[in-house]
Amino acid sequence: MELNILHLLLVLAASLDGDSDEYAVYIKIKNGDPKAFKEFFDAHHAELFRYLSRRGVARDAAEDLVQKAFVYVWEHRAKIDESKSLRAYLFKIAYTRMLNLFRDTDKFNQDVDVFEMAISPASTEPDGNINQQELHLALKSAIEAMPNKRQQVFRLCFMQEFSYKEAAEFMEVSVKTIENHMTLALKDLRASLSETAENYL
Repeated sequence: MELNILHLLLVLAASLDGDSDEYAVYIKIKNGDPKAFKEFFDAHHAELFRYLSRRGVARDAAEDLVQKAFVYVWEHRAKIDESKSLRAYLFKIAYTRMLNLFRDTDKFNQDVDVFEMAISPASTEPDGNINQQELHLALKSAIEAMPNKRQQVFRLCFMQEFSYKEAAEFMEVSVKTIENHMTLALKDLRASLSETAENYL
Protein backbone atom coordinates (compact mmCIF):
# COMPACT_ATOMS: atom_id res chain seq x y z
CA MET A 1 0.00 0.00 0.00
CA GLU A 2 1.44 3.36 -1.04
CA LEU A 3 1.08 6.22 1.40
CA ASN A 4 2.24 9.75 0.70
CA ILE A 5 2.95 10.15 4.40
CA LEU A 6 5.39 7.23 4.27
CA HIS A 7 7.14 8.82 1.33
CA LEU A 8 7.43 11.94 3.46
CA LEU A 9 9.10 10.02 6.26
CA LEU A 10 11.55 8.39 3.87
CA VAL A 11 12.52 11.74 2.41
CA LEU A 12 13.37 13.00 5.88
CA ALA A 13 16.46 10.81 5.86
CA ALA A 14 17.74 12.33 2.64
CA SER A 15 19.80 15.47 2.26
CA LEU A 16 17.65 18.53 1.64
CA ASP A 17 20.49 20.80 0.67
CA GLY A 18 20.20 20.69 -3.11
CA ASP A 19 21.92 23.60 -4.80
CA SER A 20 20.59 24.52 -8.23
CA ASP A 21 22.94 26.79 -10.10
CA GLU A 22 21.01 29.88 -11.20
CA TYR A 23 24.08 32.09 -11.34
CA ALA A 24 23.77 32.76 -15.08
CA VAL A 25 20.11 33.74 -14.75
CA TYR A 26 20.90 36.11 -11.89
CA ILE A 27 23.62 37.81 -13.95
CA LYS A 28 21.25 38.24 -16.90
CA ILE A 29 18.55 39.73 -14.67
CA LYS A 30 21.09 42.06 -13.10
CA ASN A 31 22.03 43.20 -16.59
CA GLY A 32 18.39 43.90 -17.46
CA ASP A 33 17.50 40.83 -19.53
CA PRO A 34 13.66 40.63 -19.57
CA LYS A 35 13.67 37.03 -20.85
CA ALA A 36 15.79 35.90 -17.90
CA PHE A 37 13.48 37.74 -15.53
CA LYS A 38 10.44 36.04 -17.10
CA GLU A 39 12.18 32.70 -16.63
CA PHE A 40 12.72 33.54 -12.97
CA PHE A 41 9.12 34.76 -12.65
CA ASP A 42 7.67 31.60 -14.23
CA ALA A 43 9.83 29.38 -12.03
CA HIS A 44 8.84 30.94 -8.71
CA HIS A 45 5.50 32.74 -9.08
CA ALA A 46 3.30 29.76 -8.16
CA GLU A 47 5.39 28.59 -5.21
CA LEU A 48 5.58 32.10 -3.74
CA PHE A 49 1.81 32.44 -4.09
CA ARG A 50 1.32 29.10 -2.29
CA TYR A 51 3.79 30.15 0.41
CA LEU A 52 1.74 33.27 1.20
CA SER A 53 -1.63 31.54 0.88
CA ARG A 54 -0.60 28.85 3.35
CA ARG A 55 0.13 31.57 5.86
CA GLY A 56 -3.38 32.94 5.75
CA VAL A 57 -3.05 35.68 3.14
CA ALA A 58 -6.25 36.11 1.12
CA ARG A 59 -5.98 35.15 -2.56
CA ASP A 60 -6.15 38.69 -3.97
CA ALA A 61 -3.76 40.04 -1.35
CA ALA A 62 -1.33 37.17 -1.93
CA GLU A 63 -1.31 37.81 -5.68
CA ASP A 64 -0.70 41.50 -5.03
CA LEU A 65 2.21 40.73 -2.68
CA VAL A 66 3.71 38.34 -5.22
CA GLN A 67 3.53 40.92 -8.00
CA LYS A 68 5.04 43.62 -5.81
CA ALA A 69 7.89 41.33 -4.73
CA PHE A 70 8.80 40.57 -8.34
CA VAL A 71 8.52 44.24 -9.31
CA TYR A 72 10.83 45.15 -6.44
CA VAL A 73 13.41 42.60 -7.61
CA TRP A 74 13.28 43.96 -11.16
CA GLU A 75 13.44 47.61 -10.14
CA HIS A 76 16.41 46.92 -7.85
CA ARG A 77 18.11 44.41 -10.13
CA ALA A 78 21.33 46.43 -10.22
CA LYS A 79 21.83 45.54 -6.55
CA ILE A 80 21.51 41.78 -7.09
CA ASP A 81 24.31 39.84 -5.40
CA GLU A 82 24.79 36.90 -7.75
CA SER A 83 26.60 34.97 -5.01
CA LYS A 84 23.35 34.78 -3.04
CA SER A 85 20.03 33.15 -3.79
CA LEU A 86 17.66 35.46 -5.64
CA ARG A 87 14.84 33.10 -4.74
CA ALA A 88 15.54 33.53 -1.02
CA TYR A 89 15.71 37.29 -1.56
CA LEU A 90 12.34 37.22 -3.35
CA PHE A 91 10.72 35.25 -0.54
CA LYS A 92 12.24 37.58 2.05
CA ILE A 93 10.70 40.59 0.32
CA ALA A 94 7.28 38.93 0.15
CA TYR A 95 7.54 37.71 3.76
CA THR A 96 8.35 41.20 5.04
CA ARG A 97 5.46 42.69 3.10
CA MET A 98 3.19 39.94 4.43
CA LEU A 99 4.12 40.86 8.02
CA ASN A 100 3.34 44.50 7.24
CA LEU A 101 -0.04 43.44 5.85
CA PHE A 102 -0.84 41.46 9.00
CA ARG A 103 0.24 44.39 11.13
CA ASP A 104 -1.89 46.91 9.25
CA THR A 105 -5.01 44.88 8.53
CA ASP A 106 -7.19 42.09 9.87
CA LYS A 107 -6.76 39.90 6.78
CA PHE A 108 -4.80 37.19 8.57
CA ASN A 109 -6.94 34.07 8.79
CA GLN A 110 -5.80 32.46 12.03
CA ASP A 111 -7.93 29.41 11.32
CA VAL A 112 -5.70 28.35 8.42
CA ASP A 113 -3.74 25.23 9.31
CA VAL A 114 -0.47 25.67 7.45
CA PHE A 115 0.65 22.13 8.18
CA GLU A 116 -2.60 20.58 6.98
CA MET A 117 -2.35 22.45 3.67
CA ALA A 118 1.30 21.50 3.20
CA ILE A 119 1.08 17.74 3.74
CA SER A 120 -2.57 16.75 3.84
CA PRO A 121 -3.23 13.01 3.49
CA ALA A 122 -3.74 11.75 -0.05
CA SER A 123 -6.86 9.77 0.76
CA THR A 124 -10.11 11.72 0.40
CA GLU A 125 -12.49 8.77 0.60
CA PRO A 126 -15.19 9.03 3.30
CA ASP A 127 -13.90 6.11 5.38
CA GLY A 128 -10.26 7.15 4.82
CA ASN A 129 -7.36 5.24 6.24
CA ILE A 130 -7.22 5.52 10.02
CA ASN A 131 -3.60 4.42 10.21
CA GLN A 132 -2.52 7.03 7.69
CA GLN A 133 -4.49 9.67 9.57
CA GLU A 134 -2.83 8.69 12.84
CA LEU A 135 0.61 8.90 11.27
CA HIS A 136 -0.23 12.27 9.75
CA LEU A 137 -1.34 13.62 13.12
CA ALA A 138 1.75 12.20 14.79
CA LEU A 139 3.96 13.98 12.27
CA LYS A 140 2.07 17.22 12.75
CA SER A 141 2.39 16.98 16.54
CA ALA A 142 6.10 16.18 16.28
CA ILE A 143 6.77 19.31 14.25
CA GLU A 144 4.62 21.53 16.44
CA ALA A 145 6.55 20.29 19.49
CA MET A 146 9.81 21.70 18.09
CA PRO A 147 11.15 25.07 19.26
CA ASN A 148 9.99 27.93 17.01
CA LYS A 149 13.27 28.48 15.16
CA ARG A 150 13.66 24.76 14.50
CA GLN A 151 10.10 24.62 13.15
CA GLN A 152 10.75 27.56 10.85
CA VAL A 153 13.92 26.00 9.48
CA PHE A 154 12.19 22.67 8.91
CA ARG A 155 9.24 24.28 7.15
CA LEU A 156 11.55 26.29 4.88
CA CYS A 157 13.89 23.43 4.03
CA PHE A 158 11.39 20.60 3.84
CA MET A 159 8.02 22.08 2.96
CA GLN A 160 9.25 24.99 0.84
CA GLU A 161 12.24 22.99 -0.42
CA PHE A 162 14.73 25.76 0.28
CA SER A 163 18.37 24.75 0.17
CA TYR A 164 20.30 25.27 3.40
CA LYS A 165 22.01 28.26 1.77
CA GLU A 166 18.67 29.80 0.79
CA ALA A 167 17.21 29.22 4.25
CA ALA A 168 20.29 30.79 5.83
CA GLU A 169 19.95 33.88 3.65
CA PHE A 170 16.21 34.07 4.30
CA MET A 171 16.66 33.87 8.08
CA GLU A 172 19.90 35.85 8.08
CA VAL A 173 21.87 33.18 9.90
CA SER A 174 24.79 30.96 8.94
CA VAL A 175 24.42 27.81 6.86
CA LYS A 176 25.89 25.92 9.82
CA THR A 177 23.03 27.14 12.00
CA ILE A 178 20.51 25.85 9.44
CA GLU A 179 22.34 22.50 9.29
CA ASN A 180 22.27 22.22 13.08
CA HIS A 181 18.55 23.03 13.24
CA MET A 182 17.76 20.47 10.55
CA THR A 183 19.87 17.80 12.23
CA LEU A 184 17.98 18.36 15.46
CA ALA A 185 14.63 18.55 13.64
CA LEU A 186 15.19 15.21 11.91
CA LYS A 187 16.36 13.69 15.19
CA ASP A 188 13.20 14.96 16.89
CA LEU A 189 10.99 13.55 14.14
CA ARG A 190 12.66 10.16 14.08
CA ALA A 191 12.33 9.88 17.85
CA SER A 192 8.70 11.01 17.89
CA LEU A 193 7.58 8.93 14.93
CA SER A 194 9.60 5.76 15.33
CA GLU A 195 6.88 3.91 17.24
CA THR A 196 4.11 5.05 14.90
CA ALA A 197 6.10 4.38 11.73
CA GLU A 198 6.93 0.83 12.78
CA ASN A 199 3.33 -0.08 12.13
CA TYR A 200 3.85 0.62 8.42
CA LEU A 201 7.40 -0.58 7.75
